[in-house]
Amino acid sequence: MGARLGERPLLQRALPPVPGSESVKRDFASRAELAGYLAAQFPDLPGPVSPIRGGRAEAELKLSDSDPAAYGFSRNYLDSKVTGLSPYIRHGVLLLAEARDHAFAMAAHPFHVSKFIAELAWRDYWQRLYWEWGAGVWEDREAYKTGLESADYADEIPDDVREGRTGLACMDAFASDLTDTGYVHNHARMWHAAYIVHWRRVKWQAGARWYLEHLLDGDAASNNLSWQWVASTFSHRPYLFDRANLEKYTKGRFCSGCPARERCPFERRPYD
Repeated sequence: MGARLGERPLLQRALPPVPGSESVKRDFASRAELAGYLAAQFPDLPGPVSPIRGGRAEAELKLSDSDPAAYGFSRNYLDSKVTGLSPYIRHGVLLLAEARDHAFAMAAHPFHVSKFIAELAWRDYWQRLYWEWGAGVWEDREAYKTGLESADYADEIPDDVREGRTGLACMDAFASDLTDTGYVHNHARMWHAAYIVHWRRVKWQAGARWYLEHLLDGDAASNNLSWQWVASTFSHRPYLFDRANLEKYTKGRFCSGCPARERCPFERRPYD
């Protein structure tokens, strides 16, 4: 488990050097030079270097620039006031307690930041379940509530989904965000997961594995149990959406130029 609330993050403590790390170049004149070095050292990387910067200084900058109250009323929109804190929280560079205290310090009233605090609480909840279940987060916690059995879903992600060439502008963009940046907006994660599980009939485990290959903020607790929530193996019903919902919260970003706009699969919901 990560550090306890209020404890100094693990990554800020003095750690012994990893054998062989002495030969790794650490000083770069620019981020572009760093990206070139990594590409040369790891030619099989599945995508470009993420634009998301790491480190404590960047985490503190993100925290100071965040607006937890604005997050609460805009978080479902893709152009919302997301904080970008999740990769730093995931890796112990920033504590949940620090994010919580910042939110309360910024708020005229605690209610104004309740949505933001709730998201922090969800993360803590997933971690506590992971502590109890361990590898059990990879198992269906309950049966699907879709009228289908687990065996009715495919074991692997289709190539067109993984490679972002489904012809659905929204889903292909989400796949690109995942592989190119290591980050996908939370609402987009829900749409993407629902498409994979419910429209393409793929087991949630396949989607969870794929996301963990790329997410900078991914861990088996938050990632897997969120996929299970979408799939309905850890909720009372499947998470589904329609085109109107997607158009509203993306402000039509994808639909107008989508090759599939005249045959959009989201005009109707699956299992009907």
